[in-house]
Amino acid sequence: MSKSTVENNMYGVLAEFRNPKELVDAAKKINQNGYKKYDTFSPFPIHGIDKAMNLPKSKLGWIVVSHGLVGLIGSFAMIYFMMVADYPLNISGKTLLNIPAWIPVIFELTVLLSAFGAVFGMFFLNGLPKFNHPLFNSENFKKATDDGFFVCIESDDPQFDVEKVQTLLKDAGGTNIEEIYDN
Repeated sequence: MSKSTVENNMYGVLAEFRNPKELVDAAKKINQNGYKKYDTFSPFPIHGIDKAMNLPKSKLGWIVVSHGLVGLIGSFAMIYFMMVADYPLNISGKTLLNIPAWIPVIFELTVLLSAFGAVFGMFFLNGLPKFNHPLFNSENFKKATDDGFFVCIESDDPQFDVEKVQTLLKDAGGTNIEEIYDN
């Protein structure tokens, strides 16, 4: 990264593409050139973009499963403590370890903690909340929610050079190539 990039607080270089196929092809080309810190933006999910970007599998499933197991084990332990150890209550001569009666509570707490794991895990993995992002300073980027397909190569990438990145994006079919600065 050049010294002028650090001094100017450059976030990256943004390019627009005409359609989803061009965006996927550009992501493949960027990945083949060794860039790792870049992202694609489109108004809808594009099949194959994660493979083109060589993204790893999400860790969110493991977060949800682990929270579900905590809910399952925690709810069973909580009910066992309350019904057997802390305040044993013999109802109609039934056993104190009455697992069928506990299933609704165990199920609900498992689902509740899994849902919390999914929501807060997604926030954590996405780095949210972000109240402002440098790309929001671009007037052209507003089309990303309507009909625009964009790639932004970040200046944090080890091999980032403004001229090389602009040439790469232009060769990949990018239009409206602009430098994005962090305010």
